[in-house]
Amino acid sequence: MPRSLLLTCLFVAVTPAAPTAPDPCSAYISLNEPWRNTEHQLDESQGPPLCDSHVGGEWYRFTGMAGDAMPTFCIPENHCGTHAPVWLNGSHPLEGDGVVQRQACASFNRNCCLWNTTVEVKACPGGYYVYRLTRPSVCFHVYCGHFYDICDEDCHGSCLDTECRCAPGTVLGPDGQTCFDENECEQNNGGCSEICVNLKNSYRCECGAGRVLRSDGKTCEDIEGCHNSNGGCSHSCLVTERGYQCECPRGLVLSEDNRTCQVPVLCKTSTIEVSVPRDLVGGLELFLTNTSCRGVSNGTHVNIVFSLKTCGTVVDVVNDKIVASNLVTGLPKQTPGSSGDIIIRTSKLLIPVTCEFPRLYTISEGYVPNLRNAPLELRGRSRGVFPFTLEIFRDRAFAEPYREALPSLKLRDSLYFGIEPLVHVSGLESLVESCFATPTAKIDEILKYYLIRDGCVSDDSVKQYTARDHLAKHFQVPVFKFVGKDHKEVFLHCRVLVCGRLEERSRCAQGCHRRAGREARGEGALHPPEDAGLQSQVLTGGPIRIDWED
Repeated sequence: MPRSLLLTCLFVAVTPAAPTAPDPCSAYISLNEPWRNTEHQLDESQGPPLCDSHVGGEWYRFTGMAGDAMPTFCIPENHCGTHAPVWLNGSHPLEGDGVVQRQACASFNRNCCLWNTTVEVKACPGGYYVYRLTRPSVCFHVYCGHFYDICDEDCHGSCLDTECRCAPGTVLGPDGQTCFDENECEQNNGGCSEICVNLKNSYRCECGAGRVLRSDGKTCEDIEGCHNSNGGCSHSCLVTERGYQCECPRGLVLSEDNRTCQVPVLCKTSTIEVSVPRDLVGGLELFLTNTSCRGVSNGTHVNIVFSLKTCGTVVDVVNDKIVASNLVTGLPKQTPGSSGDIIIRTSKLLIPVTCEFPRLYTISEGYVPNLRNAPLELRGRSRGVFPFTLEIFRDRAFAEPYREALPSLKLRDSLYFGIEPLVHVSGLESLVESCFATPTAKIDEILKYYLIRDGCVSDDSVKQYTARDHLAKHFQVPVFKFVGKDHKEVFLHCRVLVCGRLEERSRCAQGCHRRAGREARGEGALHPPEDAGLQSQVLTGGPIRIDWED
């Protein structure tokens, strides 16, 4: 009997009840600021535009003068107390739907969805909604609230029974009283051949760059020349022998759509460089989200240089990319500048700056770094490569990499290597999906030996160390060589994936995935294939000769 009691106590002690998450319908944060309402227009004479930079993954409810719920139609820019108001691009769910995902769009520069993100929505008992809102990737974004109309009541018979009637373009909400906007775009894309934009109690069709609506207002056709909507060009349209082409003022460059002129943005591994023509700036002073970061004029351009972790830069993981974004704002100078600017031609200049970095990398290296080997870098106006290098360290402290000389390693030695970020950015983490060795510098070498595969250690002799930086990964493995007298060199190749630290379902959070287990569960999609559209770059270094006895 005493043994039985002892076993019972132990059983209770090791099986504590798992805590349950609170219902967001009763555990939310109220957003009640009057300036959030869709009727509130931005007036910068009363203060600067606002930004929801404090919002980050919690559940929220719109109350008070902010409104009843998020608007489900496009909100014009410069409303809701900011430049780019955020609205819900989709209908509100029913109470029985539980938590659903919807797209949230920010309106700016005559584009109803210039930026977008994913939010969660839940309908609660009592006819209200709660929203799990993500932090906007750039300022100035604000989540809008809206006051929806209360339906008119029709009297039937003795007037003991009433029926609510909503205006055209609206539908009755789950509370039986509120008339919500009907999203016509959710049904057959509103009949639009390309883009459908939901408006208040209505909708409109739009076309992509270089195309215009036909007379039916729904289908699109190619622009035939400069006489039609300026050829779709944002600035100059030039007639040529073969048709027409768009041109930009001096200092601006054509974007990838070959129609829109944009400010050149150089995405480097450690910095982002923006160069704005002085003719465009005039008497404005340029600064970033953190207003202490300001532009410097060289006579022809105003240049702003900043890093991924300074000046208010926001770094997010979006689909298969790492996106770093900031906003260049230009406001009139208080006094004439030394460069001779005494007039202004515009009252405000807004330039969203975005650099995209791929999440997946292939990094190759010999046993020691080659001094000619530069950090991974892809130059472009709006794309770059997140700065990773593969380092060989002298010891298990992983503090001193080999820099000046190639060491001679013996088979009895230990090899210490690591994936190192050149920029330390919070909010991100990495996963080494695979590391394999080859006897030559070719990544497609037939003879391969895997140390890490599918995020799992394939060789039991591989030891991983904990790194202080979530992006850095450190490993130790005994020195080895490939069989054969001619094989005296070893090269390492590693694939690295970058994720957001708060993404509970990300590939990085899942860690080791045994191939057999994944295939049995049908989870092969969690591991992107080589050709999944993710940009990869290869660095090859070395070689290092293995000192061994014949």
